[in-house]
Amino acid sequence: MEYAYIRVSSRDQNEDRQMIAMHEIGISDKNIYMDKQSGKDFNRPQYKKLVRRLRPDDLVYVKSIDRLGRNYEEILEQWRILTKEKRVDIVVLDMPLLDTRRGKDLVGTFLSDVVLQVLSFVAENERTNIKQRQAEGIAAAKARGVRFGRPPAPLPENFHSVYQRWKAGKITGLAAAKECGMPMSTFRYRAEIYEKARLL
Repeated sequence: MEYAYIRVSSRDQNEDRQMIAMHEIGISDKNIYMDKQSGKDFNRPQYKKLVRRLRPDDLVYVKSIDRLGRNYEEILEQWRILTKEKRVDIVVLDMPLLDTRRGKDLVGTFLSDVVLQVLSFVAENERTNIKQRQAEGIAAAKARGVRFGRPPAPLPENFHSVYQRWKAGKITGLAAAKECGMPMSTFRYRAEIYEKARLL
């Protein structure tokens, strides 16, 4: 039997490109398994369902190695499970060298293993680079004053007067927080920001 595995990273990503590729090689919809989630691990319902269905000499198509997964070690482990334990063949459409039907001899197997290891490393390395670029982008945006997350709720109208009385030691922090209708920790946090803003 011939099967295909398709993965997109999130529910709003489009799987059409992968679907078209599988239809072009003649895979029927009932033999296409698709997950809409991250490739960080193999805990994916449709992938697991596909693996359970596989029998020796079946054939699995994927569009590219990063559709199988993004974790270098886990891609290699799944490749071993599929080819050695399940005894199925795998074809990566975007990389003709990764076709386990070819070169069943020692040289062919060695070549396939080397290419797989290189590509898996590249896929994971790219994921690491993307994360680093995102972190650098966020840091740069924060340095420019861009705020992330929900904007803080506006201060209650009585905050200034309550803050002044609390700062002067006329009321406790607990009483001040109660008057402002917020938890003690929130009052202290907002008071700290309020004080810094006044000093600027």
